[in-house]
Amino acid sequence: MIRFATKEDGEAIAPLILVILKDMELPLLEIIPEETLLAVLAEAVADPTYRYGYQRGLVYEENGHVAGIAFGYPNEDEPIIDEPLKKVLSKYNLDEEIRIFIDPETLPGEWYLDSISVDEKYRGLGIGSKLLDALPQMAKRDGKDIIGLSVDKGNPNAKKLYSRKGFKDVAEMMISGHLYDHMQKKISE
Repeated sequence: MIRFATKEDGEAIAPLILVILKDMELPLLEIIPEETLLAVLAEAVADPTYRYGYQRGLVYEENGHVAGIAFGYPNEDEPIIDEPLKKVLSKYNLDEEIRIFIDPETLPGEWYLDSISVDEKYRGLGIGSKLLDALPQMAKRDGKDIIGLSVDKGNPNAKKLYSRKGFKDVAEMMISGHLYDHMQKKISE
């Protein structure tokens, strides 16, 4: 079942976000111990403005377990989405200036799918597809009729899925030292 994320989902969401951060080989992972980073991410979910804040996310729940997540935001929110993290980093005696992401990821006029992740135990069951199919409700809620995303050029399986779902290449972007295809899909009325 797909539902909107809640503040209480933080501990279940954090490990799924961490999978993405590890795939991106972010420098942050060398600065903050994994256990601490999981706690920071879990707590930050409670802030609706945060990149991974509950109001920006969908979860796929299977038998009471968060099996998959999708988080995104309208492009004009990009400058503010990581501000709430500063407060949580400070609480854990970490440098408030630590940034998970430094590169811009969005294009004008789009609702951006920042992250989609499925628990390893639930992969291959179509959960990622179901989450993608639910994104238009998030985009429309935020007044957008285009969904954008970035897919690592080193992940052809994800790119095939996005292409099957109607996403088309519109640009290339460098994010955290990796080259990504930026894809978009217009939401049909």
